[in-house]
Amino acid sequence: MNLPRVLDVVADRTIVPGYTKLGFLLRKRFWQPLPPDALRGKRVVITGANSGLGKAAAAGMARLGASIRLVVRDTERGERAKAEILGEIPGADLHVDRCDVSDLDDVRRFAGTLTGLDVLVHNAGTMPPQRAETAQGNEIALATHVLGPHLLTSLLTPALRDGEPGRVLFVSSGGMYTQPLRVDDPQYRRGEYNGTKAYARTKRMQVVLALLWGRRLECDGITVHGVHPGWAATPGVTDSLPGFAKVMGPLLRDAEQGADTVVWLAAAEEGGRAEHTGQFWHDRAPRPAHYLRRTRETAVQRDALWQFCEERTRR
Repeated sequence: MNLPRVLDVVADRTIVPGYTKLGFLLRKRFWQPLPPDALRGKRVVITGANSGLGKAAAAGMARLGASIRLVVRDTERGERAKAEILGEIPGADLHVDRCDVSDLDDVRRFAGTLTGLDVLVHNAGTMPPQRAETAQGNEIALATHVLGPHLLTSLLTPALRDGEPGRVLFVSSGGMYTQPLRVDDPQYRRGEYNGTKAYARTKRMQVVLALLWGRRLECDGITVHGVHPGWAATPGVTDSLPGFAKVMGPLLRDAEQGADTVVWLAAAEEGGRAEHTGQFWHDRAPRPAHYLRRTRETAVQRDALWQFCEERTRR
């Protein structure tokens, strides 16, 4: 193992150096830049694109020539994000679309407006302080991070087949390492609800779904990746975890650093390689999906998650 790889692994396993801006700055020294036209002519959909990681990913891909659809719940905020990106990248091809990813009916409506597609980024996120349900009776974090993305991937698979190659990215979280796959209580109805734990549970589900979708779509030439951004100073972190944000403060990554691997996987050759599909990435490298024995799921549990998602997203 060469020195850059040794430093990379040590930073990853020791968490704080790897997840903060320190890890990003260390690893960046060994990366090759992407060609400035790496996404020229590519069609990209990014959910939750009005702020934070989604907005940063949109800007990063726009710089590489992509046509971006900013998918947001609040179109006014989406238009502001579009204007801000255009201020940085004059002439960027940006479009604002309204869709509440947690609402499965809205997902169906939105998917019906799309045709050809190259990259689908599931970035929309939430960390509700109390348990609440959507119009379809699904816990909100589960609906936003798991059911909505699962349905949208299914509905947009025909459009992604036209991509060269099509790519799907689930923006997860390093927090998923703390939680096992809970197929016995996916709706979090048992015990006292904890928003942080609900978030981590559903982020674990995203990593499993990336693996399952990767296997399912490999024959279509569509690669699927899970990715986590490290610890970034985004509105989601500062609003939902103010204590953590205050303590980590100067060590937190900015949104562009957090979104770097999302942009890279969308544009780089590695992002389209079949042997990489279904993996979990951080800072441009695949990472283990588990560090704790207690979080490891079985194939039966993975299949149960798939079946649950299929049942909950049927018309």
